[in-house]
Parts: sequence; structure tokens; C-alpha cells
Amino acid sequence: MSAARPLTTLRAVALTAALPLLLTACGYGSEAVKDDAPKANVAADAKKLSASEVRIGYFPNLTHATALVGLQEGLIAKELGATAIKPQAFNAGPSEIEALNGGSLDIGFIGPSPSINAYVKSKGSNLRIISGSASGGVKLVVNPAKIKTLDDLKGKNIATPQKGNTQDVAFLNWISEKGWKVDPESGKGDVSVVRTDNKVTPDAFKSGSIDGAWVPEPTASKLVSDGGTVLLDETALWPDKKFVITNIIVSQKFLKEHADIVEAVLTGTVKTNEWINANPDKAKASANAKLAAEGGKPLDAKIIDPAWPSILITDDPLAATLKTQAEWAVEAKLIEQPDLNGIYDLKLLNKVLKAAGKPEVSDAGLGAK
Repeated sequence: MSAARPLTTLRAVALTAALPLLLTACGYGSEAVKDDAPKANVAADAKKLSASEVRIGYFPNLTHATALVGLQEGLIAKELGATAIKPQAFNAGPSEIEALNGGSLDIGFIGPSPSINAYVKSKGSNLRIISGSASGGVKLVVNPAKIKTLDDLKGKNIATPQKGNTQDVAFLNWISEKGWKVDPESGKGDVSVVRTDNKVTPDAFKSGSIDGAWVPEPTASKLVSDGGTVLLDETALWPDKKFVITNIIVSQKFLKEHADIVEAVLTGTVKTNEWINANPDKAKASANAKLAAEGGKPLDAKIIDPAWPSILITDDPLAATLKTQAEWAVEAKLIEQPDLNGIYDLKLLNKVLKAAGKPEVSDAGLGAK
């Protein structure tokens, strides 16, 4: 497995970001946002690849640090030579998948649940997961006046970002393991699971309409800044304290027709992940610059400081954890038993990792033949 690299060392520089409206790690919210940032200049003698441009989607979110820094620093563009990047920021997993299906997007950074749902609905025809990007960054934050222990959650209103999204599935599985009952469709039961868009969750928390939330960063740290307490970090529930929160996906058509470009992008993301850890202060400032370019007010240091180190950057897609997340969704009766065989194609990533002297990563038996 490729070593996952913590972002703990990046706390030295305060990261400001336009995220109050963009807080969902798995991308459920509004529609795509144009990225009008200047594109990197292409040298006249730059290498020629099989297409003139590649369209890359991402979320202006902390869990998409690879995309933010890789685009801002030109580390991905450098590997593409004469092929220009056309970046597009999304706030919604479904809209990114729609763009991929509709042919207006080639490669995207996205969470595991949208990846699974899209792969299953298309009967394995529309995407492949080609790399990991991030792990962790999900916490259960509660109102300490109402909830002091995990057992106190019974009878309380707890928010998740959306029915069937990655955090919703994890929380329903945790509830089931406690022996409590919740209807997965309505969210009603021993715990009331309130599906709430992350951008309004802080207001719901402050108003008292929810007693806590199982949410990604930086929403979790925003709730803490509003008086909440972290009762559980989801990382503690996973073997090796790692679970996938962001993948890199590609249109199967684009992968087939432009493997050279996909390989170049992956070379750029692997180098970006390495650069983030080798240059922590510069990397955090770079992510800040990219997020600030999206517009809006910055995150306060009291939010970003605890949020940033809870996210792990990794080339490894942590495929076994995606398989587990799918099993949880089946057990919660949110999806039928999925056939995920072929959802991963890690051949190009492993080629890039080998060339860089790094360990290859596993597809947990779910690789394309």
C-alpha cells in the first residue's frame, strides 16, 4: 500500500477558504461552478498528447486538497504538456456524475458513495476509480448540554448530509451496531436521522433543531466553534484508522481513448501529494489561494486548524474500505447488493507509483479485467 500522509504538519499557516456554502465532502449541494482562474501557459515545444484538453472536476473543499494544490501550483498541468486543463468546480456529487455521464467532464475528484451509486446504476459502464486522494475528516459533533455519552444519542436529532451519502451510511451502520432501529428512508427511529445539507447544518445546530451531526470537515469544526463537542472521530472505527473519503474517477470512454492523458494527470496528482507533505507551509498557502479564488469569506483559524490535520492525503484508494461502505449501504437497505467488479482500474496509477519508486496499491479484488 502507498503510504498515507497526514496533514498535521500543515497547521503552521492559517488556511482561508470560501467554504461556508461548500462544506460537503461527498459533494451534495448545488450545481457546478465555473473556474475562471488563469490557465497555465503552455510552452511552444511542450509534448503533444492525444487530446488538446482535459476537463477535471473537483470540489472547493478541504478533502480535495490534491486537486486544489495540484491546479494552483501547476503540478498537474506540468505533466500534461500541450494538453490544457479545463477545471470545473462542483458542489454536488450528482451534478459531477451527470457531467461525467454527459461527456462534459473527463476526470473528477469525488466521494465513494456517488462513485458506487453511479457505477451500479450504469451497470458498470460509465466510470472507473483510478486513484485515491483523501481519507478521514469525518466526526460526530454534539451539543454537550444535551449529549454527554454515545448512549445519550438515543432519542436525539442527529444530522447527516443526505440520505445514502457516505456519512449517512456510516451513521446508520453505527446505529445498527448499537442495536438501535432506524427506518433508512424516513430516518425515524431510536435516533432521528435528519438529512440536512451541510451548508445549513451550522444554523440548524445553533437553533437547536438538531442535537448533533455526523459530518465531514470543515463542517464538524464549524459546529465545534459554535459550542459543539467532538464525541467520535469516524477514523477510530476503521482498521488502520483509514477510510476513503475522496477518489479520483474517470470516464471509461476517456480512459480508453486517452490513456496517455490519464497517466499524465495521475503523475501530477502523485507528485502533488508528495509536494504537499514536503512543503507544508507553501501547500497550505496554495490551497488557501485556490479556495479564495472561488469567492466568499475565509474560514477562521479556529475552524481550519482542527479540521486540516484530521484529513489524510493518500494515493491509495483504500479499496477495501469502499467495499465495506457498500456492504453497509446494503445492510441499511439503501441499495441492492451491488456488483462492484471492475469499478477500479489502478494499472496506470501503479505504473506511475512504480516509476516513482513507491509501493503499488490494491484494488481489493474489484479491478477491471
